[in-house]
Amino acid sequence: MNDTVQTFPRIVFPGVDNSERVCERIAETTDTVILSFSAGKDSIAAWLAMRPYFKRIIPYFLYIVPDLEFVDTALEYYEDFFETRIYRFPHASWFRMLRNLTFQPPERVNIIDSFNLGEPDYQEIRDLVCGTAKVPLGTFDAKGTRAADSIMRRTNFKQRGGINWNQKFFFPVWDWRKAELVHRLKSSGVKMPIDYELFGRSFDGIDFRFLYPIKQHFPDDYQRILEWFPLAELEIKRYEYAKEN
Repeated sequence: MNDTVQTFPRIVFPGVDNSERVCERIAETTDTVILSFSAGKDSIAAWLAMRPYFKRIIPYFLYIVPDLEFVDTALEYYEDFFETRIYRFPHASWFRMLRNLTFQPPERVNIIDSFNLGEPDYQEIRDLVCGTAKVPLGTFDAKGTRAADSIMRRTNFKQRGGINWNQKFFFPVWDWRKAELVHRLKSSGVKMPIDYELFGRSFDGIDFRFLYPIKQHFPDDYQRILEWFPLAELEIKRYEYAKEN
């Protein structure tokens, strides 16, 4: 591990623990953590980085549309690779889109409104994960967020470090740059989900960027999306109209 750190320069801030020390400090308090797992490259890297430090890592995935085959196929692969169950729960965006009538036809408005849908916050989701996995509420939650992703994230890590002790979450790869990330993923033998081939990133929305490739490659999943958000078809129609005109 030290060789890897020397080979791949990290983001360093004075007085801020590096990612290994972040994991060590959490491991000094517990041997069990949960992991916010998006099936994206950063969350996969976080899972890999955490394995030497914790006896039990409990990953959870938040879906924005339930039961999509290409998503489930990826999650099943990572369950096999890491030999660990991945818990599935609805994302707050799923509630938000339904509540805001995103891509909904008029005849559904009264039905959706009658459900009085709320929107779970971070703490409620984490409590749900802990309760389902039968671990104490407030179990530390790992997130695969990196300072190199944006100026805002870099500033946040510089000011706050890689552990939020009050809210009980931490960042096991916060200081990794892209070169180390790619090296770690390749050397582990883990595969990236098909999302990167189709979208260039992990699937996290129902706009044209995602809908068009899904319709082309996974028509059954596309129809599944339309079951929940029927007017999402307009994203495709706008593209087809613009292309023709």
